[in-house]
Amino acid sequence: MPALCSEASARAAITTSPLDHAACDRILNSVEDDASGAVVLFSGNVRNHHQGRTVEAITYTAYEAMAQQRLERIVEELSTDTVTVAIHHRIGRLEVGESSVVIATASPHREEAYAASRQALERLKAEVPIWKREHYHGGESRWREEEALG
Repeated sequence: MPALCSEASARAAITTSPLDHAACDRILNSVEDDASGAVVLFSGNVRNHHQGRTVEAITYTAYEAMAQQRLERIVEELSTDTVTVAIHHRIGRLEVGESSVVIATASPHREEAYAASRQALERLKAEVPIWKREHYHGGESRWREEEALG
């Protein structure tokens, strides 16, 4: 069934809390049901390098109220009678290996679940006011522009 606004709100979050295994379990539980033949969990993690530089951490900042609203809209628009979507994005300083975003999708078939996950990530990057500042080895840092997914 299509997501109701309150259901979309529950499945969309801007958070300062870690997106650890327990959080992933809660996010998965918010999309799964007995009709879910396919469940996709995507975790975007802070990696230790970018364009040949050693990355030590990333700080994510957001216009939180607008970011929450836009995440809810994406979740609501991508969720259908057969697909359920959840997106949680962390803000604050994250160390290498920590998850910055978790997207969970569920549907009766894998093609729909994978497609919804990809669309959710592309729309998140294009529509949600979240910015990241990479912190490099040696103390330098810089703001990063989001690049389109290839």
